[in-house]
Amino acid sequence: MSKMQFDCFDPSSRLLRFHDLHQGERCVIVCNGPSLNRMDLSFLRKEVVFGLNKIYLGLPKFGFYPRYMVAVNRKVIEQSADAFRKMNCVKFISDRGTDVLPEDALTYRIQTKDMTGRFYGDITRGVREGHTVTHAALQLAYFMGFRQVVIIGMDHYFAQSGPSNAELEMRGADPNHFSPDYFRGSKWDAPNLAESEISYRAALEAFSAVGREIVDATDGGHCQVFPKEDYRSFFGLKD
Repeated sequence: MSKMQFDCFDPSSRLLRFHDLHQGERCVIVCNGPSLNRMDLSFLRKEVVFGLNKIYLGLPKFGFYPRYMVAVNRKVIEQSADAFRKMNCVKFISDRGTDVLPEDALTYRIQTKDMTGRFYGDITRGVREGHTVTHAALQLAYFMGFRQVVIIGMDHYFAQSGPSNAELEMRGADPNHFSPDYFRGSKWDAPNLAESEISYRAALEAFSAVGREIVDATDGGHCQVFPKEDYRSFFGLKD
């Protein structure tokens, strides 16, 4: 069984206010793959949404606004600090970047450095990055009590990349994300898809153990860990 950490709440943590805040509800985690450009995302106005990393680049055209936002990568936080400050939603930021983006009324620090558990059901004690911000968002969703988590935009495929975890520089348009400007001219960390899948399996195990579910409704996504659904039929949308 994966190493999971649960129910040892830090009574002094600001994060406690989110525990079971959405018990029994559904949320949607919106990742940043190019598949988002093939979708009409206006239906998300009626959903509780977690946006990840540089989702702000797409909000004007996507037609929704996230309730929550999550970022754990130092480079992303540094590159996006000004945009994050302007976002009118609750933001969960790794302690890797709280010197750049300190806590305020809407910004909450989550401890992700040096966390050894595979999945944390108690985010007041920490959050495992698991080589993907999506895994951090899944731990937040678990802590908040969501019964069902639907993931979209998790293409799990990179047209341009390098050795796992290597620091790279994006020259020209970014083909890996919904916006060509996502990492254009910027440094970024190459993905580790194998390790990401290990993290996803730990998340699925944790949710399944308490009768909750994670569904992957990405349009054409390559990840095979979570049960698949077509987002159009799942959300009752017309073709």
